[in-house]
Amino acid sequence: MTTTQFDSCIKCTACTTVCPVSAVNPAYPGPKQSGPDGERLRLKDPTLFDEALKYCTNCKRCETACPSGVKIGDIIQRAKAQHAPTSRSLRNAILSHTDLMGSLSTPFAPLVNAATGLTPVRHLLDAALKIDHRRTLPKYAMGTFRRWYRSVAQEQKNFTQQVAFFHGCYVNYNNPQLGKDMLKVLNAMGIGVQLLQREKCCGVPLIANGYIEKAKRQAEYNLHAIEQRVNDDGLQVIATSSTCTFTLRDEYPHLLDVDNQHLRQHIDLATRWVWRQLAQGRELPLRELPLKVVYHTPCHMEKMGWTQYTLELLRRIPGLELTVLDSRCCGIAGTYGFKSENYPTSQAIGEPLFRQIEESGADLVVSDCETCKWQIEMSTSKRCEHPFTLLAQALS
Repeated sequence: MTTTQFDSCIKCTACTTVCPVSAVNPAYPGPKQSGPDGERLRLKDPTLFDEALKYCTNCKRCETACPSGVKIGDIIQRAKAQHAPTSRSLRNAILSHTDLMGSLSTPFAPLVNAATGLTPVRHLLDAALKIDHRRTLPKYAMGTFRRWYRSVAQEQKNFTQQVAFFHGCYVNYNNPQLGKDMLKVLNAMGIGVQLLQREKCCGVPLIANGYIEKAKRQAEYNLHAIEQRVNDDGLQVIATSSTCTFTLRDEYPHLLDVDNQHLRQHIDLATRWVWRQLAQGRELPLRELPLKVVYHTPCHMEKMGWTQYTLELLRRIPGLELTVLDSRCCGIAGTYGFKSENYPTSQAIGEPLFRQIEESGADLVVSDCETCKWQIEMSTSKRCEHPFTLLAQALS
């Protein structure tokens, strides 16, 4: 197993001061006590596992703040995987098996979306599955992104430069338009886009809900597909989702013990990769887009330290008035905020961010994370879009 260096903790409690959960939920003792301190106890006696660890959202803000580089979030997630009581509930299976749910839902998207939008149905889901009735459920697209891509696959091969795209569940099942927007931007730069020959969910929902072995299998599956594009075709692999990118690069070796070191440097966040192409002389003809927007930094983007690449891309759009919000967790944390027992904590975490957004006077919010988008659009009066959507709108 990868070392988590809990013995490097200097007990400064910097992690606890930035933890969004401990700030609003007194039942959670905080990352220092749950992580390094708790690990010392668990090594002596595994029965000393504290079930309060279930409140951790794995946002990684504790790791970003730690001056000693302790992988606090990893310690907590590993403890949950090793010691927490196994909960194979139907709810957790539904929330974590995104490929299955997407495959079943997209053929009947209008019906599924209409049904899950009904208040009685949401109350039924709450009563039966403990998926909170106050949570707006994600909408599915009619048809997948991969299916649409077949119509442009041959056209994409005509470009001299190519890049491979890990689209993830969100683009494939919920928002194919984001994938189309990214293709439009890259094609305008003279770059064609190839898909992986096959891919599965990056594994974050499985990890969060205790399906560690299945997450490992999916990680190995994805890395094999990425390896084909990198080694056989000589392509870089990019993803629009900050969480997918973070998981492919960092969570696979740290949490799942799946070695990706030979591929890690070939996996990149799409906005970062595009910024690098522009810095090397590629051109992107953008027209004026007179909008006032605010940018929300997703937690995993904060952990990677790559926010600036997205911001510099947005600043290339003429007429765009951009303000960067104070970095705060939105509270949804993937599947965490959908669960009835977590909903109050989820909304309390996000409240300062929601207030910033409402007081900003912005036309819309921009973020690189799909679940942040869901949370922001449900909890504020503003629309939230991915940076590539704005870039596509600004193309001349």
